Amino acid sequence: MNSIKISAVNYTNTKPFLYGIQHTDIINQIDLSLDIPADCAQKLIDDKVDIGLIPVAATLNLPYWEIVATYCIGATGPVNSVFIFSNCAIEDIKQIQLDPESRSSNNLAKVLLKNFWKIAPEQITNADDYSFSPDPHTAFVQIGDRTFGKTKKYPFVYDLAGEWQKFTGLPFVFAAWIANKPIPAAFVEEFNNSLKYGLDHRAEVLKELPPRNDFDMEDYLMHKLDFILNEDKKKALYLFLEYIKAL
Repeated sequence: MNSIKISAVNYTNTKPFLYGIQHTDIINQIDLSLDIPADCAQKLIDDKVDIGLIPVAATLNLPYWEIVATYCIGATGPVNSVFIFSNCAIEDIKQIQLDPESRSSNNLAKVLLKNFWKIAPEQITNADDYSFSPDPHTAFVQIGDRTFGKTKKYPFVYDLAGEWQKFTGLPFVFAAWIANKPIPAAFVEEFNNSLKYGLDHRAEVLKELPPRNDFDMEDYLMHKLDFILNEDKKKALYLFLEYIKAL
């Protein structure tokens, strides 16, 4: 069998998965590339890879897709790395600057703005600095490691996974392991075992991460993130896709 091409994100939230892949034999069966979330999705859409840890919103651009792992990047409450930061209270924003590295989180923000907060600010995708504006009525979607330590730097902070839970009562799935073609069952089983190995060794992963005084890495990897793709998360995933279609 030819090597299976896989794209994943090199954020802190994927480090346990990468640890499992790189410390088990699966690494010898794959061609692994590390990309930003939007590029992971585009590679899968363009059939440049076979499996991607992709933002779930991107599945809407795939003619065929299937979930190939029982693990995901998810949360059962506030996740502490996917935010709307704002210069004003959410009901007062007039513009929102979207994160150029994100698909799902931008869409999650749009879904919540429309259906939960029931507001329709102007959406800006080409800001010179998407994370800053002197305008008092501007907010910003920001995701991933670039948000670490920033919650005290903006006057208003909204954790999007926590806000989704308030809205729906469900957990949230930011990214899942998605294939754009059928994958052999034997490989899927071994791949899942590799991901589990990484999750079981998060203590070792934490030792490899640079220490930070402004962010609790252990709490993030052990508690804020929830990696199990259970039935509630699948329900949330499909509900989120329906909300995106209705935007």
